[in-house]
Parts: sequence; structure tokens; C-alpha cells
Amino acid sequence: MNMLKGFPKRWLPWLVGGAFALIALSLVPTLMRHETVVQIRVSHAGAPLPDGFYLYQQLTAQGIRIKSITPSGDALVIHFDSEEQSLAAQKVLRRLLPQGFIVAQHDQAERLSLA
Repeated sequence: MNMLKGFPKRWLPWLVGGAFALIALSLVPTLMRHETVVQIRVSHAGAPLPDGFYLYQQLTAQGIRIKSITPSGDALVIHFDSEEQSLAAQKVLRRLLPQGFIVAQHDQAERLSLA
């Protein structure tokens, strides 16, 4: 409290409120960021999933930026920062993968509300 020695006590609520406002404003970009998710599944039970590293290489070669690729049960889940990157990846994946794979986009907000 020695830092506030020169400030009148009536300013304390304003200082605390200002600090909370700054923290809240710094969190807005994180909370408002829209992350898109693409899932790759096999259409026949027991079929293997494609290799995630191979898909990463192919998408990166096409200029598509990927945040992560992780296995999740019977699917590969690919995270992208933007809708544009996700849509471009879906086009490449549908062309790249043979029949028998399902490529579907899922909104990250939907996934969080379902969990």
C-alpha cells in the first residue's frame, strides 16, 4: 500500500475498477477468437485413420496453417485459427483422401457447449 500513499483514498475504487477493466479488455481477443475444427473419420468400422503427419505435410505444402492435429477416439481432429484455413483444408482433404473417409467441420463453440 506504500505505492498508493500519495493517492487520496477516494480514488482507490477507481484504480481497482480500472485494473479490472484492463484485465477484461486484454482477455477479449482470447475469448472472441473463433477456432474451427475439422474431424476426419472412417466410414467403415475397423479401418485405420490416415497418418496425421502425412496430412500435416500435405496441408502445409498447400499453404494451409494448422494449429494441431490430434487423434480423438475414432477420429483425427485438426484445429485451425480461421474459417478460411478450415475450408481450404477440407477441399484438399476431400481430394487427397480416398473414399471411405468422412471430412466434416465442427464449430469450436458448438463442441464446447456439447461437452
